[in-house]
Amino acid sequence: MSIARFPRITSALALSTALAACSGPIDLDLRGKMGSGFDTAQAAQNASPANRPSPDDRGILSYPNYQVAVARRGDTVADVAARVGLPADELARYNGVRTTDPLRRGEIIALPRRVAEPSPATGADTTGPIRPAAQVDVTTLAGNAIERAASTTPAASGGATGVEPVRHQVARGETAFTIARLYNVSPRSLGEWNGLDEQFSVREGQFLLIPVNRDAAPVVETAAVTQPGAGSPTPQPPSASKPLPTEVPAAATKPEPAKEPVADIGQSTSKPASNAAMTMPVAGSIIRDYAKGRNEGIDIAASAGTPVKAAASGQVASISTTAEGVKFLLVRHPDDVITVYTHLDDITVQKGDAVSRGQVVGKVRAGDPAFLHFEVRKGFESTDPMAYLQ
Repeated sequence: MSIARFPRITSALALSTALAACSGPIDLDLRGKMGSGFDTAQAAQNASPANRPSPDDRGILSYPNYQVAVARRGDTVADVAARVGLPADELARYNGVRTTDPLRRGEIIALPRRVAEPSPATGADTTGPIRPAAQVDVTTLAGNAIERAASTTPAASGGATGVEPVRHQVARGETAFTIARLYNVSPRSLGEWNGLDEQFSVREGQFLLIPVNRDAAPVVETAAVTQPGAGSPTPQPPSASKPLPTEVPAAATKPEPAKEPVADIGQSTSKPASNAAMTMPVAGSIIRDYAKGRNEGIDIAASAGTPVKAAASGQVASISTTAEGVKFLLVRHPDDVITVYTHLDDITVQKGDAVSRGQVVGKVRAGDPAFLHFEVRKGFESTDPMAYLQ
């Protein structure tokens, strides 16, 4: 199965070939250098993912809010459908595949509707969905364990208890690395939970289970309770021992002359935080950093509809849309510098408009996750935007 990729906007950029600084393609594939400050190394070091629960004999993992099936070696979608009792066409459509598509061992197939719950009759330890241990009827769990103990062959745990993982559907352009970074898990654990191949390939429309941390459990914080009269004494208010300072009215100042009103064209009214050459076009965390030849800019996570601002003053050089419907905007700046903004909606400027630093030029397009792709190009070459933003 091929890796899902963001649509390249090379074809759309051909409309702007007159711009010498923008003749190169903008690669929006999120596979990039993982050794920088924005990779998943920290998640891999800190996370302690639990093992994925074992499915029942049909391959079913059942949670309170959804059910999935785990494929076996050599399975097709039709094989899984026959085993769980669902129409093959319905199961294939729900997962964005064909009924004859081969599946990897351990691959997750989401069920469009619930089937019969796992039970001891289907090879599970308990009857019903997997729930946190605190919610499981201990008497029922013990009774089922005794029944299964009659067999002389040790039975593998059916994963009767556990925290329900997030079920994520892969959107266009997402990769296992960006999804792992989004949920702060390691790509390796994501691959193990979902039966991914060595390249961590995912496809658009695929459902993934996000690994659950081994320590993930509801935490109930209890406040310390003291006996009446045993607590700390009430502090004495400062005014009881020291008089309040005498207030001295500020000297009257000469009023400043009234300023002429300035038309509001969307500029940011906040003072820049630094003397950087450019300002961040949108507030948010960077979910993918610059990697020459892999990602020609940075991807900034932001909610859909968040205003996107011009990073620096300049002139709108091009506005266009790719065949996949991805809108992008190019702004020309002095010294042969071009800034590129993609994954926009509601663009508020037109080609040829002069824009000022901080002026709103559009909004972040809806996505899962929603983000803005931002580039800085010097002549023909892309350059790390952080050099301009810091």
